[in-house]
Amino acid sequence: MATRKKRKSASRKTKPGLLSRLSSSLSSRRAKPAGKAAKVKGPPKTKVGKFFYWSAVFSVWGLVALSLSMFYFTQGLPTLETLPPPGADKRIEVRDAGGELLAVHGAYFADTLAYSEIPDTMKAAIIAIEDQRFFDHGAIEFRSILRAAWVNLKAMRARQGASTITQQLAKNLFLTSDRTLKRKIQELLLAYRLEHELSKEEILALYLNRVYFGSGAYGIDAAARRYFNHSGQNLSLPEAALLAGLVKAPSNYTPLKNRDTAFARASLVLMAMADGNFISESEAKGARQRPAHIPGNAGGGNIRYFTDWVVDQIPGLVGDGAAGPFVVYTTLDRFAQGAADKALAKTLLGPGASRGVSNGAIVILSPDGAIKAMVGGVAYQKSQFNRATQARRQTGSAFKLIVYLAGLEAGLKPDTRMVDRPVTIDDWSPNNFDNTFRGEVSLRDAFAFSLNTVAVQVSERAGRGRVIEMATRLGYEENIPPHPSLALGAHEMTPLALTSLYAALANGGRPTTPYAILEIRTGTGGLVYRRQPFEAAPVLKAKVLRRMTEILVHAVEVGTGRRAKIGRPIAGKTGTSQDFRDAWFVGYSADYIAGVWVGNDDNSPTKGVTGGTLPADIWADAMQDIHTGLPPNPLPHLEAEDEKSFLEKLFSKDR
Repeated sequence: MATRKKRKSASRKTKPGLLSRLSSSLSSRRAKPAGKAAKVKGPPKTKVGKFFYWSAVFSVWGLVALSLSMFYFTQGLPTLETLPPPGADKRIEVRDAGGELLAVHGAYFADTLAYSEIPDTMKAAIIAIEDQRFFDHGAIEFRSILRAAWVNLKAMRARQGASTITQQLAKNLFLTSDRTLKRKIQELLLAYRLEHELSKEEILALYLNRVYFGSGAYGIDAAARRYFNHSGQNLSLPEAALLAGLVKAPSNYTPLKNRDTAFARASLVLMAMADGNFISESEAKGARQRPAHIPGNAGGGNIRYFTDWVVDQIPGLVGDGAAGPFVVYTTLDRFAQGAADKALAKTLLGPGASRGVSNGAIVILSPDGAIKAMVGGVAYQKSQFNRATQARRQTGSAFKLIVYLAGLEAGLKPDTRMVDRPVTIDDWSPNNFDNTFRGEVSLRDAFAFSLNTVAVQVSERAGRGRVIEMATRLGYEENIPPHPSLALGAHEMTPLALTSLYAALANGGRPTTPYAILEIRTGTGGLVYRRQPFEAAPVLKAKVLRRMTEILVHAVEVGTGRRAKIGRPIAGKTGTSQDFRDAWFVGYSADYIAGVWVGNDDNSPTKGVTGGTLPADIWADAMQDIHTGLPPNPLPHLEAEDEKSFLEKLFSKDR
């Protein structure tokens, strides 16, 4: 027993520990010759072994690369539950002074329609022209790809596409319009996701609710309201065909600008529907013979002249980089706008047609410059050119307001006597309208009957520099060449600019800058801009203002502006340019200022139209309507004139 214990003890003493064995092992390995080193296993030496080995390696790395690629291409793709409205950042709502919607610019979207609410004719029309085998294929239609490739190869250019409705939805739903390889791959992945997650009916409904139909309309309901003024649930066959035809090139085919092109495209859709047995040949023929009706006020009607101008003002107030959507509250009075629109159309589409007048514009302001109405033409649908803000036309005698103001500042008075006679300045000899001369007349009468030779004498007596400086003081910002003919309105102005000069008198002699935007908010209600009340200091002496007002009133009472009378105190002036190319009436009451221009866009002469005829009629019609219910307030600065005149006569040295 003792012997066994001794052996165990001896055994524990002689057995090396773990650290000793590890150290010994490392020492022995270092001591081995290089040729005796342990071998590392490499690829199999047989062909079959090598094949399987490298296949496994490439498969592993391929899966890694594919996973990384999928991660890269799917980053940032939204889910169907978090989709924003299409083009929401570009949407601008423009509202009137009462907060009522006037128009939507940029992205316009209305109700989202369920699949069952979308007319079958609309579904058939879009499938027939865009993807006839939509219900038979998956995300990609390989047959269409091959057909398009063959057509494009023969034409040596891209003439035909092969995108399915699902692919188009993927493009419209998630992505921007860039054309990159990454973009194409993302479209493909999204198309497969849509086909996997949604039914065909859901895909088609989502597509029709988001696809762009031109003129800012996203979705079938918005397009129906934009073009036809009714819901997308009530589309007729001709209307459905027209809308389906817009999808390929909305900007080119929009019926608001290219009606004939839109109808021709709709005919192609009807033919495709018949070829695909969606409708019969007789139904297609009937729809072609009775195309969709586009109302005259489609797209917002003439109110768009105003809202287009408003949208152009936004960057200057919020900055170019500011992101929408925006809700813009304006100064526009819907009743005044309607009165102005009606008055312009009544005259131009009536007597104006026989007098060689094709277009016109009217602007109505409040005394502080707030735009209450703006009509830039008789038909926005036919021409989006805003004559109220963009047409630069010779003002004729309407510019004499500035000339006479300069003369009054230089010491002339309404009763100052001047001689209406032939005048020559720098080889220029102006004539009166009737080519006659009246001899000695008062300044008041010379203005009322628009005597050109007297206006030129007033300009020369006051100094052309003073005349130009007067226009600048009253808020006109452009340069006026100092030619002698400036006295007769040779300088071109827009109706809005000229009307604002008259507004300065109604505003107490203060420079008056027209404005339309009161407030801008984000789509969620955040305040972006608010106009602060501002009143400029008067730049006209009270005496000059009173005397000019008296002269303007006289022009309406007995002069060329008699047809503008509306049964209440008003002041104004007519204007007619050379060869009857432009005709104006600009004037004001105690409550409103209005300016009217008529003429032709190609600057051709009218048939003898003067400012005292059609423009005065339009002015009177519009102003009569908007003053309904208002008391006949006296013109400012005119009542005090009688008192001043009495005192001046009493103490004047030359009375």
